[in-house]
Amino acid sequence: MNATIAALFTGPARPLGDPPVPSGIVKQPRAGPVRLSVHGFDGDAQGDTVYHGGPEKAVHHYAADHYAAWRARWPDRPVPLVPGAFGENVATYGMTEEDVCIGDVYRAGTVLLQVSQGRQPCWKLNRRFARPDAALAMQRSGATGWYYRVLEEGAIAPGDGFVLLERPCPDWPLARLIRALFPADAAQLRDEWRRAAALAPLAPNWRTAFARRVETGRIEDWSRRLAEP
Repeated sequence: MNATIAALFTGPARPLGDPPVPSGIVKQPRAGPVRLSVHGFDGDAQGDTVYHGGPEKAVHHYAADHYAAWRARWPDRPVPLVPGAFGENVATYGMTEEDVCIGDVYRAGTVLLQVSQGRQPCWKLNRRFARPDAALAMQRSGATGWYYRVLEEGAIAPGDGFVLLERPCPDWPLARLIRALFPADAAQLRDEWRRAAALAPLAPNWRTAFARRVETGRIEDWSRRLAEP
């Protein structure tokens, strides 16, 4: 699984919507190379550091392949549905949630990255696209994008290759993980949750969530994340 970085995006936290809330979802393209540390890209910021950013979410990657489907689904939109629209840092063609596995290790530029978790869409997407169901639509689609932790700091730029070096969990493409986290039907999923909770490369908060579901048999309430307060 190799690809090329089509675009790279960073941006500061800015007011979003009315009433304004701070958000880093609006980013600008970077020509690069851009320095990347374990905490994220130089020049990038999050409006809510409790739920966004941090070492397990240092880089957000979104498959540019998905944008054509979003344009067809939302023909009337205030923001062009092109790479960068969902607030991602990295856009590529040829890598999707079906192809990328949890724990995959990639070399990009001088950086070493490991896939740590998928994205859990939040209500700021609703504001971005003036749609009360935008976050829920992304969640249901499975086309959420994913995050990396940084194993080796360095710099990357558009045009750099994304080269797969290790695949410790070949049976766990992100599509499978996302279906387990956001199931249409929770019946018969305890064994899948148990397996997911044991995935060593998976971000600790996701492993904890799966382990809690195994214990309780219940899925957590998503309303605070998906619906604007």
